[in-house]
Amino acid sequence: MMMLELRADRCGASMRTRGFAGMRVGVLVLVLALLPSGAAAQMLANYDYENLTFRGIGVDWGRIWPDKVDATSLWTLRVDLGYVGPAVRIMPKVSWWRSDLKESELRNVAERLSNLPTLIERGVTIDAADLGNVEWSNLTLGLDAHVVWTAPLRIFTFIGIGVGLHAMNGSGDSIDDTFIEDLLDTMTAGGAVMAGLEYEPTPLLRLFSEARYVLQSEVRYPALRFGAALMVPARTGGTP
Repeated sequence: MMMLELRADRCGASMRTRGFAGMRVGVLVLVLALLPSGAAAQMLANYDYENLTFRGIGVDWGRIWPDKVDATSLWTLRVDLGYVGPAVRIMPKVSWWRSDLKESELRNVAERLSNLPTLIERGVTIDAADLGNVEWSNLTLGLDAHVVWTAPLRIFTFIGIGVGLHAMNGSGDSIDDTFIEDLLDTMTAGGAVMAGLEYEPTPLLRLFSEARYVLQSEVRYPALRFGAALMVPARTGGTP
């Protein structure tokens, strides 16, 4: 199956993303992607990841509507590293969700399994009922870049893009410790686009909401997220 064939490549890619050097490359790619083409070269000359510093930490809860699993809750921890350039904010994050595979996806998995040559030779057919209840969870390590605008009344708006490494884990009474579980356990890269709104009731607190669309090879989904962040009082370089 396709997932099995790609696992070695995905695991290799995950190793290359480790370390601070990987974060610097990710920051550069995100910043350039957010800039108009004419401004990219000029901004590259001013780009300096050393401007990044801890600005705050936040948590949020959200709701997602994936194409292969039932709608479920999403939990995210995000770190505000401040501004790498004018109005461009960098945010690493960790998020997690878990949900049951949809009936339609269970049928697709059962059909692919039934088409394996070894099962065809034995005359074995698998249907969705044989798989039972199957859960899929997703732990994501991500990096977002936001272009931020200030507005009156301590309101901030932003749009952005993100990249992430998604660790997918399948589980179920009928598939645990089988090759089917191995097929559902994958490591993939993905991307996201987002837009959001923040309100600052005090300099030490941010309340925020965000709409996001996540795209990866295994699953894709829109998401709505709501949360709060504790901020440090320092402000540098005139950034909000």
